[in-house]
Amino acid sequence: MANQPEPPSQRFKTDMPQIPGVSAQSATPKPGFKPVRLIGFLAGLVFCVICVRWLMRPRGVEAPAGASRPQIEIPAPAPDPIAALPHATETEPGIASVGEMAKPWSSKEFMYRNRLSGENVPAVVVRLPSGSAGQHAGYWAFSLNAPFGNCRLEYVAEVEKLKTDYGYLGAKHPMVGNPCSRTVFDPLKMMSIPGGVWVRGGIAQGSDLRPPLGIEIEIRNGEILAARME
Repeated sequence: MANQPEPPSQRFKTDMPQIPGVSAQSATPKPGFKPVRLIGFLAGLVFCVICVRWLMRPRGVEAPAGASRPQIEIPAPAPDPIAALPHATETEPGIASVGEMAKPWSSKEFMYRNRLSGENVPAVVVRLPSGSAGQHAGYWAFSLNAPFGNCRLEYVAEVEKLKTDYGYLGAKHPMVGNPCSRTVFDPLKMMSIPGGVWVRGGIAQGSDLRPPLGIEIEIRNGEILAARME
């Protein structure tokens, strides 16, 4: 049989060029390998990790819808003891009623507005055992500021305190004391001061120059009024 000519596809077939160090098999990509699938797998893995971390995040305890937040109570300021005292002024001189001072030796503190200086002076009114409750002579009111110095006087209703704190053994009734000088003033005694003026609260013990500054008392319609201070 005569030789037939080779098909053109075989006649013109050429060999692939060879690269040194690379075989023909290694240059050919493996069947089924697709980079797009790898990228999709990694993206899905990252998404799963993010979801797990979001689900495991710490959550605060939510209060019920109807519950209210606890209220912080701020304690009210303590009342001012001076503000609670009666303040005797020129227009409103009342300091007590006759009824509340009916018992002998009962006392009540008040503040007296000094008309000259305008300051409030601490004072005390005492119901004396002698005299009528409806007359001014039955009371003694005086300033708690010592006439000389910066000491504050006190009305000592306990006789035993006059013996222990002041060393005055002859006390038989309440008196007034100066804790700075340990001077004791007797409400039942009168004393003459320079100028020939007699004042209540004679000195029973101590070195003070004079008794406390007295405040004149008036009685009007069952009310005790602090009229003026000497």
